[in-house]
Amino acid sequence: MEQDLQTLIDGLNVDLANEYGAAIQYTYSASVVSGLYRSALKPFFEAEVTDELGHALYLSEKISSLGGTPTTKAADVPQPTDVKDLLQATLQAETDTIKRYEKRKEQAEKLGYTELVVKLEDMIADETHHKEEIERLLADPRLA
Repeated sequence: MEQDLQTLIDGLNVDLANEYGAAIQYTYSASVVSGLYRSALKPFFEAEVTDELGHALYLSEKISSLGGTPTTKAADVPQPTDVKDLLQATLQAETDTIKRYEKRKEQAEKLGYTELVVKLEDMIADETHHKEEIERLLADPRLA
């Protein structure tokens, strides 16, 4: 297998592990969030799980179609319990994901995988929306 393609597949597997991790992180956050924010944040966290699993399904299929073996291992997930820490951990994960997808997009462009480039752009848009929502939540002065 061509080295550039193998590098792309390896990177997509890192992305897949992180999407699994994101689904776990959102599920965890929904279950442990407490206090006055629980009624607002629990449904927010739960709603994000579906997006992350959708990304994982796509990545798994793409890795397989490119000749790779999709990982079954999730990335490590932090386990804070404070509301602000939950949101900051989620913000960091979304920021890191956007950076990884930008890199993956460059790799896919180099190899001429237009469909993958377009899908990565869509996923970057999804993750950017998640990131912006979390930033707005963290802007609440009561979390300072």
